[in-house]
Amino acid sequence: MNNSVCSLCPRNCNIDRSISTGVCGSSEKIRIARADLHFFEEPCISGKNGSGAVFFSGCSMHCVYCQNDEISHGKSGTDISVKRLTEIFFDLKEKGAHNINLVTGDHFIPEIVDAVKNARDRGLDIPFIFNCSGYEKPDTLKLLQGLIDIYLPDMKYAESTLAEKFSNAPDYPEVSKNAIAEMVRQQPVVKFDSDGMIKSGVIVRNLLLPGHVMNSKMVLRYLYETYGDTIYMSIMSQYTPMKAFPDALKELNRKVKKSEYERLTNYAIDLGITNAYIQDMSASGKDYIPEFNLR
Repeated sequence: MNNSVCSLCPRNCNIDRSISTGVCGSSEKIRIARADLHFFEEPCISGKNGSGAVFFSGCSMHCVYCQNDEISHGKSGTDISVKRLTEIFFDLKEKGAHNINLVTGDHFIPEIVDAVKNARDRGLDIPFIFNCSGYEKPDTLKLLQGLIDIYLPDMKYAESTLAEKFSNAPDYPEVSKNAIAEMVRQQPVVKFDSDGMIKSGVIVRNLLLPGHVMNSKMVLRYLYETYGDTIYMSIMSQYTPMKAFPDALKELNRKVKKSEYERLTNYAIDLGITNAYIQDMSASGKDYIPEFNLR
């Protein structure tokens, strides 16, 4: 498994990334769009000082409603080496980052492995977070064994029809279940330090989409019935329309209603979920989306 003939993700493009690009839009070179302190993650991740977020360019999902569409096609950003990525980790720690937050780096996992190993060998002692879509192969995730402290995946869809409609990935529900199972196998226990910052474990996010409360209910039910209190969940209200959608996707032209989010959080309470983060309705909006200005 390598980037030259790439089958890192479930899209299985099997193309030579030294001469072409697949669904993720990425070549064989690491490309990032931003590396800076980030304050809009869960409280146990951002803390007071911020999370050291490295936003990688490109993505294998291409959800029609993507909040980071500016970089998800792999065109925006700057190319860097493994050595420079390692240096960035130390730069972020020096700025006070509680952790290193690798955002949508699935298509660069072999290079991330090398950079994290280099950083650990040089004494970097803050947690590494793998922040991802949930659309990953277990065999690819196994490359990260022993290197990633915290997994922060999405579980976007329990309904394959919705996954196909919004992400052209009808296999997403099954793929994400297998991916999260591998993440939990690697980091089965959620641990916090004395300041409430997460040190290890899995937090699974679900973004409630307008008009699709049932899909999110199905996600929460699956996660709780499968993992109980061994994982944390993040139930998100922050959906923000980034563009005007055609009639076939018209439900995406609005934010989530307070009544929809309350139905979902009440359902979570009724299920017995206690290890979860919820959001205020004011969390939606473009002010919470970082600028991808190569900072």
